[in-house]
Amino acid sequence: MTPPSGIEADPAPPTASAPAVDRRNLVFDTLGREICAGVIGPQTTFTTESIESRFQVSRSVVREALRALEAQGLITPKRRVGMRVLPLTDWNVYDLQVIRWRLAGPSRVAQLRSLTELRGAIEPAAARMAAMRAPLNQASDLVGLAGRLWAAGREGDAAKFLELDKEFHSLILTMSGNEMFAQLHHLVAEVLTGRTQYDLMPQFPAPEALQMHVDIATAIQTGNAEKAAASMVAIMDRTLVEMSSIWEQEAPIVD
Repeated sequence: MTPPSGIEADPAPPTASAPAVDRRNLVFDTLGREICAGVIGPQTTFTTESIESRFQVSRSVVREALRALEAQGLITPKRRVGMRVLPLTDWNVYDLQVIRWRLAGPSRVAQLRSLTELRGAIEPAAARMAAMRAPLNQASDLVGLAGRLWAAGREGDAAKFLELDKEFHSLILTMSGNEMFAQLHHLVAEVLTGRTQYDLMPQFPAPEALQMHVDIATAIQTGNAEKAAASMVAIMDRTLVEMSSIWEQEAPIVD
């Protein structure tokens, strides 16, 4: 059977002997990536039968995969037609899998921009609250992290720097004392990982950026809320400037 318009033939359908969960994940991941990349565009419709034929899997496997995509807001049932692909405005854009699919596709820069702008709105507030609320032991841990982050940056150890940077920003979100901010640490980790993975981070971070991390940690440790927030704003502003030179070179992408 020929796949419906907008759906490409799968290059490597799973074997019948593959575990059902593997077959389900293949269907889920392939369709998710294609929808997020625009290969399967908004308003495209397809049937369960067409997906069965494409991937050579059972109806139960297809239904499980489609239910997962529906839960992410990527598709919705359409009566007497099958499934309809939804536009970006309906997606669960905070879902980590959706973020990863977008980072892996042509919307990479747009996704990084959205995440960076979100960080700019949230992290200065988190740093201010951390300075007012954080226990002394956590503040001391943050100062130690800032020192290790500085050393990794000066040494050009990109992998170590990334892990420490994720830990640093995650700890600040936790130290804010706001459980909703704390839950955003995965999003921050994704944008930091994305910048490194797609070569958007210098091997040797600027000394000014390293010093800003130290300034934040020191301000939080000493309870200086305004200094903590201002230093985080400085980091976010610097990041936006660095990133803007990248996304200005990219052609606009319509999701």
